[in-house]
Amino acid sequence: MSKPLISALAQFAAATAGRNMTKAAYVAVVVGVLGMVLLSDKRAHEAHGWIGALLWACLAYFVFEWLVRLRHMGQHGRLSLYMSSSAGVVDAIGALAVPVALFLGAEPGTAWLLGVLWVLKVVPGIPGLRQLRRVLVLESGPLVSVLVIFLMVVFLASVAEYFLERDVQPQTFGSVPAALWWAVVTLTTTGYGDAVPVTPLGRLVAAAVMISGLGVFGLWTGILATGFAAETRRDNFLKTWEAVSKVPFFAALGPAAIADVTHMLRTMELPARTMIIRKGAQGDCMYFIAAGEVEVDLPGKKVQLGEGAFFGEMALLGNNKRGANVSTTKVSRLLVLDLVDFRVLMARHPDLAETIDAEAKRRALENK
Repeated sequence: MSKPLISALAQFAAATAGRNMTKAAYVAVVVGVLGMVLLSDKRAHEAHGWIGALLWACLAYFVFEWLVRLRHMGQHGRLSLYMSSSAGVVDAIGALAVPVALFLGAEPGTAWLLGVLWVLKVVPGIPGLRQLRRVLVLESGPLVSVLVIFLMVVFLASVAEYFLERDVQPQTFGSVPAALWWAVVTLTTTGYGDAVPVTPLGRLVAAAVMISGLGVFGLWTGILATGFAAETRRDNFLKTWEAVSKVPFFAALGPAAIADVTHMLRTMELPARTMIIRKGAQGDCMYFIAAGEVEVDLPGKKVQLGEGAFFGEMALLGNNKRGANVSTTKVSRLLVLDLVDFRVLMARHPDLAETIDAEAKRRALENK
């Protein structure tokens, strides 16, 4: 075997040993799940041979991935930690579910249905799902409380409808378990219409259940929306904090002052050759460069400003008209400070005000 091939295989195994999904893993998941779906279609009987071959290839990859990770974690003394983690359990299921089902005598068409579990492998790589998990953990108390209300309403409504409708509709409401189906369908506002109260009191109970359903799901929606908003603010705060701490202009500030600044700044991610400021436009904010570079188009010359520099302050110090065009020269991350927040920040931190004022006077002299 040639050295380049051995090196490529070693790099592939090293990438597979990591906890994150590789491109090959994503391809295997997509191909495997599509193959499982096509295999269930009897109209594609003639293609079942090559579909089965694709499924076996995907399974072989997942087994290889699992064994490589077991070996890697064993070498680093983290085998038990990996096997008990959610990622380890998902990897084991992806590698063993189909073979175990076949070994126990399941029909191949039935055993390959377990290939749908392969989609679980992409879960750790989705940032939004990790955020959802944090929200569910942090808001577990309120969510469980609403769930208890949901179950109470379902049970009380089912018992009430059983009592009111059992004699009129014995086949539909002849038992509490049968009435439970109606209560769940009604409370979730699905309304299949297969079970409908006909007595006046039964319909009154149904109306109360429908209204309760709107309230219960409204509470769940509000709790989750508030939790997601809080998590988004937290993530944005951490990202802005990291960006602010890297700007030399703020380096001398203490943690309390940086937190104060972070709450006031908002982050902008801009591609290269994007116009930020147009000459003559009304100015209502200034910018700090957290990463990247911008170009200031001054009369007779162009000035590049890099990471840690700031611009646009002249419009906040008296002259509210922009004096030059400013655009990015590469992908840049900017921190934006609006006029109102600028005045508050300068009042709280006079040393920053002096620094910005001195830099503004220096630039004004240079631009004459």
